[in-house]
Amino acid sequence: MPVSADTTDPTRTGPRPAGPLWVAMYHSVGDCSDDPYRITVSPDRLDRQLGWLHRRGLRGVSMADLLAARARGEGRGLVGLTFDDGYADFTDNALPVLRRRGFGATVFVLPGRLGGTNEWDPLGPRKPLLTADSIRRLADTEGIEVASHGLTHVDLTLADDALLGAEVGGSRALLTELTGREVRGLCYPYGTVDQRVADAVRAAGYDYACAIDPGPLTGTFALPRVHIGENDTSWRLLLKYRLNRLRRRPTPTDDAAEAAR
Repeated sequence: MPVSADTTDPTRTGPRPAGPLWVAMYHSVGDCSDDPYRITVSPDRLDRQLGWLHRRGLRGVSMADLLAARARGEGRGLVGLTFDDGYADFTDNALPVLRRRGFGATVFVLPGRLGGTNEWDPLGPRKPLLTADSIRRLADTEGIEVASHGLTHVDLTLADDALLGAEVGGSRALLTELTGREVRGLCYPYGTVDQRVADAVRAAGYDYACAIDPGPLTGTFALPRVHIGENDTSWRLLLKYRLNRLRRRPTPTDDAAEAAR
């Protein structure tokens, strides 16, 4: 049985989405020739994937915009676009494609690794991460939301309470100072989450958190996403889209509505 990761009163009334959230999970956008984890999408493939959304009457937006719209009952036709790890190639390769399509997105970054590399990946090439200046520019870009991926990309379910607090609360404080904007969302590194971690994220002041497949947890602090890779052509996207509608249940977004007011 699904267990809510939120602690609000489940009997509260308010707008509910008509169907499950559709949230696409991307990582790096660039050269796919050395990609053992299959997390890289070429700019051309990204453009074709976003074109597929456009042809179906769908528009990609940030998570903050998606949840706020869904809470108002106005989210039909909107798709969440998320980019994990804060790779520097987002600015060079993904952002121009998004701008051409008129789409927005959320970039989950690591303020404890500014200008560093993806050292948590034992295989594959080292890829540069966004710098402080790049993150500031993205935060000032219309339609782009900068959110937290923790401080340093550790599995939060394995962290003790002190490390969990630093990774969750510390990253939000640093990003708020860096961008001058409220940081509303967090993405769990590796997609792993349990009730303790979800409670810590909520207590740190976030409005939502994204996972991959959160298992029995549901709610705005355990939002599922769909992995999108280089091999996802139009027919694979259609299959994933339909399976998402069959497998996922609508997610209450009352808390996001309050945050948007």
